[in-house]
Amino acid sequence: MENKFIITALINRFNDGIVEVDEKSDLLTVIVGKEIIHDVIAFLRNEPLNFGFLTDICGIHYPNSVLPLGVIYHLHNFYENKRIRIKTFVSLDRPEVSTMTDLFAGANWMERETYDFYGILFAGHPNLKRILNVDYMDYFPMRKEFPLEDRTREDKDDRFFGR
Repeated sequence: MENKFIITALINRFNDGIVEVDEKSDLLTVIVGKEIIHDVIAFLRNEPLNFGFLTDICGIHYPNSVLPLGVIYHLHNFYENKRIRIKTFVSLDRPEVSTMTDLFAGANWMERETYDFYGILFAGHPNLKRILNVDYMDYFPMRKEFPLEDRTREDKDDRFFGR
């Protein structure tokens, strides 16, 4: 299965919802609007594309972007041994995406982990709660909202770190 076939099928079905297509890397990457992400994943899962295995769901945070939070889906077609990456982006004030648990049972834990670390809500998820961090944590540790180092430390000599 060639990338051109997949891209043509997606554009024919979701013309305005396809934001960007990137073939530069070894993995075909398609960026879509959050409103159609569920429909795109369902379309890819079914024939003739047959991306029937959800390999991974993860979050990403680009703090200087207009839509800083993103969800990345990796799908695999075992018949053709083909993989695809689908991305969608959301705002910080409304970080919500449709759940994929009705399409892939394995999405349950991956969406909970993404919520736990990035604060992205998955609408329709059957049990969206923290999975690895404590329940009373009031922030999302993978967001780039905090400095990497403690600036109040006096015992560290930056000369040893090339600064």
